[in-house]
Amino acid sequence: MQKDFLTTIPTDLPIPVDDGACDGLLNKNIPSVDLQSTKGVLIDPSTITGLLVIFCYPMTGRPGRLLPRGWIDTPGAAGCTPQNCSFRDRFIDLTNMDVTLFGLSAQTHTDQAEAVLRLKFPYTLLSDSDLKFTDSLNLPTFKIENLRLNKRVTLIVKDGIIKKYFYPVFPPDKNVEDVINWISTNK
Repeated sequence: MQKDFLTTIPTDLPIPVDDGACDGLLNKNIPSVDLQSTKGVLIDPSTITGLLVIFCYPMTGRPGRLLPRGWIDTPGAAGCTPQNCSFRDRFIDLTNMDVTLFGLSAQTHTDQAEAVLRLKFPYTLLSDSDLKFTDSLNLPTFKIENLRLNKRVTLIVKDGIIKKYFYPVFPPDKNVEDVINWISTNK
């Protein structure tokens, strides 16, 4: 049962609505910000040439740690692990399309490194724990308990310029299919 929860989305989750928070992103340069990566080095996504996909998500749960109160009832909050796992499961397809892939959240590097090891992600997660990347693009966030977290947004970037975004992302586990379909028809 635990495995099913990690890889599937409950059918009764509240659906996020498009509040227009990403309307100004198209053709915008991504910022030059050094982010701690789960590879143990700083990465500046603006230096990546070619196709880059950055999927921003609130946070992955961690065994033995309670989720914030109201998590399941917050539109767009739940589903981070299934979203990450779907990108994991289609990683080879994205690699074959010459895509560099990063997941990004406001979680600490330590929490992200634990998720990468436990869930066997073949791609790198980036920690935007101070929200510099997020705030420089004015990406949408939400507050829950004492946390400020990313709303779910996926950016497709070519040579540092945002060419497509997905927002709101729902259901999160199907986002990878949207990304692959868009790249396939717009490459």
